[in-house]
Amino acid sequence: MATSPSDFYCRQAIPRLTPVKVVMETEDVLAFEHTNPAHPVHVVVVPKEHIPSLIDLGGGGGELLSKVMAVVGKVAAQIKEGHGAASVTTNVGLYQESQHLHFHVYHRGESDEQILAMYGHHDG
Repeated sequence: MATSPSDFYCRQAIPRLTPVKVVMETEDVLAFEHTNPAHPVHVVVVPKEHIPSLIDLGGGGGELLSKVMAVVGKVAAQIKEGHGAASVTTNVGLYQESQHLHFHVYHRGESDEQILAMYGHHDG
């Protein structure tokens, strides 16, 4: 597994050299509470195999990406169930601090009223 010096996930989180609180784990994917959360609920989902980014899937390809996305969906559903809303983001290029594909699944902590005022229900 070729990793870059800025790959926190391969170098620290996946081998548990930095302790992480696991939210969900499969043979291929690890989801854990962010070690330095930016939101009240903040989970990171990563493939256990090194994948550089969403636009460079390396050797893992679409099959591994679909396994990662299945876990992202389950974590997002859990957060939505518990908090009423969830967001999912990933970054590429200079926005991607750790050079390993990862998704942030989080709840920002707004009240139901704030969420509805911001996003509303424009389709109804």
